[in-house]
Amino acid sequence: MKITKQKRNNIIFLIVIALFFIPQARQPIQVFLQKGFALISPSIETDKNQKKLVDYNWKLKDESGTVFNFEAHKGKVVLINFWATWCPPCIAEMPSMQKLYNDYKDKVDFVFITTDYYSEINPFLKKNNYTFKVVRPQEAYPEFFNIISIPRTFLIDKEGNIIIDKNGAANWNSDLVRDTIDHLLN
Repeated sequence: MKITKQKRNNIIFLIVIALFFIPQARQPIQVFLQKGFALISPSIETDKNQKKLVDYNWKLKDESGTVFNFEAHKGKVVLINFWATWCPPCIAEMPSMQKLYNDYKDKVDFVFITTDYYSEINPFLKKNNYTFKVVRPQEAYPEFFNIISIPRTFLIDKEGNIIIDKNGAANWNSDLVRDTIDHLLN
């Protein structure tokens, strides 16, 4: 019996749909699909749309239990990423975040924030060879950030202006992001 192209396409479609109902297959498929979105660079906020972060008073906690105030980042170029280990778009954009971090970690303050527990964070970081430091909020997110979904990433200049405000996966290792950071550092 010969299978027509239409039947073959229908079979493939049904297999893909069925995989969404198998819990172990769902996340890898979603991550794969999100990697397509993560190829796009985030856009730069226009001057008239830029918001300014005025309140840096926010407590965060690292793995060792040290609490520090976000105020320590005031006057610096900061990239803040709100993410989670279970989030397919977050997982999709992390390789580009790591590449950017590798090149700018001594020039830009990277703040990776999650509400996940370190028992989930550490295996995730190790499995993927991510070397950036992750912190957890010690108190509720400041209303200013308005985190409705993740990933949510902000690039903030030395004066507190939000240059990039991106909801969803993006390519953070793009020429646009690198050129923007280089400009902010000069």
